[in-house]
Amino acid sequence: MAQVALRNLRKQFGNAVAVADFSLGIADGEMVAFLGPSGCGKTTTLRMIAGFVEPSGGSIEIGGRDVTSLPPDRRNTGMVFQRYALFPHMTVAQNVEFGLKMRKLQTAERDARIREALDMVRMTQLRDRYPRQLSGGQQQRVAIARALAVRPEVFLLDEPLSNLDAKLRVEVRDEIRALQQRLGLTTIFVTHDQEEALTIADRLAVMHDGRVQQIGTADALYERPANHFVADFLGKMNFFEGGFDQDGRFVTRRGTPIALGTLRDEHPAARVIGLRPERLALGRAPVAHAHCVPIVVSSLVYMGATLEVRATTEHGDPLIAHLQNNALADPAHLTAGGTTFAHFRSEDCVLFD
Repeated sequence: MAQVALRNLRKQFGNAVAVADFSLGIADGEMVAFLGPSGCGKTTTLRMIAGFVEPSGGSIEIGGRDVTSLPPDRRNTGMVFQRYALFPHMTVAQNVEFGLKMRKLQTAERDARIREALDMVRMTQLRDRYPRQLSGGQQQRVAIARALAVRPEVFLLDEPLSNLDAKLRVEVRDEIRALQQRLGLTTIFVTHDQEEALTIADRLAVMHDGRVQQIGTADALYERPANHFVADFLGKMNFFEGGFDQDGRFVTRRGTPIALGTLRDEHPAARVIGLRPERLALGRAPVAHAHCVPIVVSSLVYMGATLEVRATTEHGDPLIAHLQNNALADPAHLTAGGTTFAHFRSEDCVLFD
C-alpha cells in the first residue's frame, strides 16, 4: 500500500472552478471518504487521482512518487465506478482478468489473481456467469474484484453503493470496510450519503462548491463542525441566529433567551447556535442543572427507531427533538398544541461566528 499526498489540487472547466486548492495527506492503509452534495467536486478530485481528469494545478503523489502527469495505467490504482462498468459480453472471470491482460501478466499469474480476487468477494462459484445473470450486489462485488486483482497501491471507489437498495447497501458497505481493513488498503471512498461516510471511513473530507470545508474523524466533524455547512450537512441540526445580551444570555432574533454558561467567554462574537435534535430532552417541568426552553409542540412524526417532535419556542423559533423509541421514553404528555420544556447542556451547543 502507499501514502497519498494531494497538494493544492485544482480543476477548472472554462470559467467554472470544480475543485479549488484541495490539500490532503492520506496515510498508508487509511480509508478516507470524500463527502458532499452533488456537484461539490468530490468525483472530479477522485478522477484526478486516478488519472482520468487532468488537474489545472497542484500535484498528486502516491507512495512518494509524483504521478500528476502519468496516465491511469502507470499509477497503480484500482477504481470501482458508480455504474460498475462491467463488460456485458464477458464472464465474471473475464471481467476480472481484463486489467491483468492490460498489464501483460502471464496466464498462470492471471489465473491465480482471478481466483484470489473472486475468493475475496465470495464470487468464485459464479465465475462463468455474465453480468446480466447477476444481481446488483453481485455485479458490484465483481467490480470490486476487478479493481483488487491488479493489487493497487490505492483503492478508489466512486459512489459504489448508490445503485443498491437500502438493506444491500449496508451489507456491501460493511463488506468493503472489512475487506479494506483486512488487506490494509489505502482507500478513497466518494459518497454523498452522510451515514455511509460516518460508518465506513477513518477520516472524512467534507466538500462544498469545490472546496474542502473540514477534514477529520467522524465524531470530530459531527460533534464539532467547523462551519454552518458542515453542521447542516452531517445530520440534522437546530440553528438559532442572534447574539449575546448584556446579561450573558444568547438571545435569538425572535427573542428566545438561551443561557449558555461559560460558552459566551469562549465565543463572544457568536451569531449562530447549533443544537442536535438527539441532544434535547423533553419534560413536563424544568430540570435542575440543565438549560430549559419552554416550547409548543407542532406535530409528532413516527420514524421507527425515533420519534421526531417538531415544535416552536414561545417566541416562534422552530425546533426539532428526536426521542428514542424505547421503554424509557415518555412521550405521553406530547400532543400537538401542547407545551413542554426542552432541556440541554451547554456542551451540547455548537457556536458559530
